[in-house]
Amino acid sequence: MDNVGTVPIQPLLVAAVAFVAMEPITAGVHRWVMHGMGIRLHRSHHRARSRPGWEDNDWFPVVFASVVLAVFWLGFNGPGLAPLVPVAIGVTAYGAAYALVHDVYIHRRLPLFGSQRIAPLEYLADAHRVHHRTGGAPYGMLVPMMPRMSRVKVHR
Repeated sequence: MDNVGTVPIQPLLVAAVAFVAMEPITAGVHRWVMHGMGIRLHRSHHRARSRPGWEDNDWFPVVFASVVLAVFWLGFNGPGLAPLVPVAIGVTAYGAAYALVHDVYIHRRLPLFGSQRIAPLEYLADAHRVHHRTGGAPYGMLVPMMPRMSRVKVHR
């Protein structure tokens, strides 16, 4: 049997597991780093924006992307570290999904959606509004864990 053109399932599985694992990791980093020792930078994200462009909070994705680039480099160049490449792919895919939902859809930092509302993403937007109003949970983005008391729909 000829395997030319087939993709091994294991790297795809590793990438998928990395993608899924990023939600609790992201929620933890948001809770204990961004709302902890990194609050000075993250505070800019919780303030009303007076103009488009860079905010101090944008340093977080720059740092996270730098770490992922280092993981890619190790995976491509380190002896025996090739399994890190699909991990980095999964983390990158999560980062892209996060940016699309958070920065593009919820905060409208890029005009890709105009004023269009997408029903499945509105739950995520409502959960994020709860976080912005309270400064507390939910800290996750793609699967936010809403505390029972916060499950009341936030009015736009």
